[in-house]
Amino acid sequence: MSTRFDRIVEDNAWCPGCGNFSILAHLKEALDEMGLDPLQSAVISGIGQAAKTPQYMSVNMFNGLHGRALPVAQGLKVANPSLMVIAEGGDGDMYGEGGNHFMAAIRRNSDIINIVHNNMVYGLTKGQASPTSERGFKTPVQTEGVHVEPFNPIATAISLDASLVIRTFSGNKEHCKAMLKIAIEHKGYVLIDIFQPCVTFNKINTFKWFKENVYQLPEEYDPTDKIKAFEKALESHPFPIGVIYKSPPKETLEKILRSEAQMDLNPLFSHDVDFGKLSDEMDKYC
Repeated sequence: MSTRFDRIVEDNAWCPGCGNFSILAHLKEALDEMGLDPLQSAVISGIGQAAKTPQYMSVNMFNGLHGRALPVAQGLKVANPSLMVIAEGGDGDMYGEGGNHFMAAIRRNSDIINIVHNNMVYGLTKGQASPTSERGFKTPVQTEGVHVEPFNPIATAISLDASLVIRTFSGNKEHCKAMLKIAIEHKGYVLIDIFQPCVTFNKINTFKWFKENVYQLPEEYDPTDKIKAFEKALESHPFPIGVIYKSPPKETLEKILRSEAQMDLNPLFSHDVDFGKLSDEMDKYC
C-alpha cells in the first residue's frame, strides 16, 4: 500500500524479517489513513536499528544521540504545538540509555507519541541483553544468562500516571494500526510499546513466541481503572495488548508553559515580524 509518508531509499539497514519493517508500514498507513500532513508531522529518534525508522519515511525528522529522542521531541512540541510529534526508538534506546528521560516525559505530559520497538535485545550493538530481556536469556555478553528481572515499562508508566499506556504486537497488523491511531488522536503523553521480533540476535522471543504469548484485552475492559490496569501490567506469558491505562484528562506541558509565559499556541515562525523594530534591536549590538 502506497502512502504520502513513503520515501524511496536505496538501502535499508534492517535484516530481512525484522519486525521494524511491519512497524514502519503500520505507522505510515495509520498516519496516511488519518489524513495527516507529512509536512506537519515530525519523528524524532535516537540511536539503534529501530531509531532508523524516520530515515525511511517522508516526514520531518531528527536523529540524535542514544536515548535522547524524548527531550528533543518535547522541545519541538513546546516550540510548535501544531506539529504531530513522535519520539521513536527501541527498548534499549528508550528504557536503557533514555530511561531517565522516559520517566520525566511521563511526568511532564507533553502531547507526544512515544513509540517503543520492544524486541527484548540490543539489535544494533550485536545482541547484548536490553532492559526488557527476560531472566535466563543468554547473549554473547551475558553468557550465563540474564540474572535480573526485566524492566516493566507498562507498570512504570501507570505508576507515574501516564496519560495513555498502550501495548501491541507488530505481527497483528489491524490491532497495531488501530492502537497507533488511538495514540495519534490522544492529547497528552502516550506510551505505545510494540512487541516485535529480532530475527538475528533473539532466537527465543521470536514472531511465533510473541504470537503465542499475547492476548487482546476484551471490549469490556475499563482502562480508566488504575488498579486493574496495574494488575494487567504485571501479567506476563501471556501479556495483554490493547489500551491498558488511560488517566483522567490533564493539561499538557506545552499548554502550561505557554500559559505561564502568556504566549498563544501559535509557533513563533507564524507571527508577523516588524522588521523595523528588529533592525533597531540588532543595531544596538553593532
